Amino acid sequence: IVWENLDIVRYVLRNPNGENKILYLKPEQTKDKSFFINKETGMELEVEEQMQLLEWFANNYKNFGTNLQIVTDRSQEGSQFCKGFGGIGGLLRYKLDLQSHDFDDEFNDINY
Repeated sequence: IVWENLDIVRYVLRNPNGENKILYLKPEQTKDKSFFINKETGMELEVEEQMQLLEWFANNYKNFGTNLQIVTDRSQEGSQFCKGFGGIGGLLRYKLDLQSHDFDDEFNDINY
């Protein structure tokens, strides 16, 4: 489920050593050049691909065996979805049984 006016850009960046890095940036973040610099070497990363995330979803959702629903914020429900989830959401395909999972071990080290 994606908002029709989702304003996030998907970048595929290439390191000088040939590794790819994928970033999802809002328009104000694209002005910050630190996202496009390799922190280890200080070299600028090459932009291999730049595409609106909504367009990427539209081109690739079938590769993941999913359905794509595009919503508007002109209805009360759509507006609530955009404000509450930032314009991106999803539904689980299978039921998730949280009661059968023991979460105690995972959260013992958390300081409240």
